[in-house]
Amino acid sequence: MRRSWIASFQVAAVYVGTVVGAGFATGREIVEFFTKYGVFGLAGILLVGLIFVYTGTKMLILSKRINAASYQDLMIFLFGKKIGRFINIFMLIILLGLTSIMLSGAGAIFKEQLGLSVRLGVVITILLTIAVMSFGIKGLFSVNIIVVPMLVLFSTILAVQSFSIEPLTVIPDKTSATFKWILSAVSYAAFNLTMAAAVLVPLANEIQDEKVLKRGGILGGVFLTAILFSSHIALSTLPNVMDYDIPMAEVMKTTFYAIYFIYIAVIYGEVFTSVIGNLYGLERQVASFLNIPSMIIVCSILCVAAFISKFGYSSLISTLYPIFGYVCLGVLLLLMIKRVPK
Repeated sequence: MRRSWIASFQVAAVYVGTVVGAGFATGREIVEFFTKYGVFGLAGILLVGLIFVYTGTKMLILSKRINAASYQDLMIFLFGKKIGRFINIFMLIILLGLTSIMLSGAGAIFKEQLGLSVRLGVVITILLTIAVMSFGIKGLFSVNIIVVPMLVLFSTILAVQSFSIEPLTVIPDKTSATFKWILSAVSYAAFNLTMAAAVLVPLANEIQDEKVLKRGGILGGVFLTAILFSSHIALSTLPNVMDYDIPMAEVMKTTFYAIYFIYIAVIYGEVFTSVIGNLYGLERQVASFLNIPSMIIVCSILCVAAFISKFGYSSLISTLYPIFGYVCLGVLLLLMIKRVPK
């Protein structure tokens, strides 16, 4: 029983670690999808939390029951063979773009928060990624089980500290009074769940007990909601929050400087776990139709992603994320309405 719960927490940690990438951990993604809507952002977070818990868990169970070896199998099940193949190609492109955003986020942390070179941050991240990827799924588990609990703890501490120091300062603009925040929240959930499929689908195939998957999905969804909520509260106290690449670090610097550098390490750790998760999904997909050694695939993907990352972190986030989110709405809809085979 104890081992079963440990496995559930491992699944939850991978779920959280996959969703909490560069945009989420740094706060930039949360600002774009929630904080700029003020109090309406909180309603959006609650909506996203429900989707993460229900649909994320359903995706794990569904993947297990159809014996999906990769997200390619899941997309074919949801859309059929013809459309499913097109979706898989699109997913491949998105995952590559997402990996580039993560590398760019790592560079942004080194530059904005440590005063070091962007290129140095990208190179160090690539080298660490290659080292961890050599251990396969065990490396993915190990990194997430360390970083995710720390992120939950620090996000909670920061939210409590920020909330006690000053009231929320972000006031929604006139557009927030419409239902635009709902579309923003749903597209955010759709995007993140679709991207998480690259890691969660093959993971579900390796877990024998469905109870472990169910508990892991529920716990992961709850943890994600808690991190989103606490981060939104903290970010809402930061004036000119839209001006920062790493707004969460700025909040930490102004409210709890004593643990500032530890928090920077946690943020970097989450960016790093997301790079690993995306690469894991990409490698599994490419390996399904190319008979090439795993590490050659990994290194090739990292080289392409490093080149794309030069376009800049904020530019990539604000341009690519909304587009990805809208396209992924179809995946979310089908995940919700498709019945799980018995």
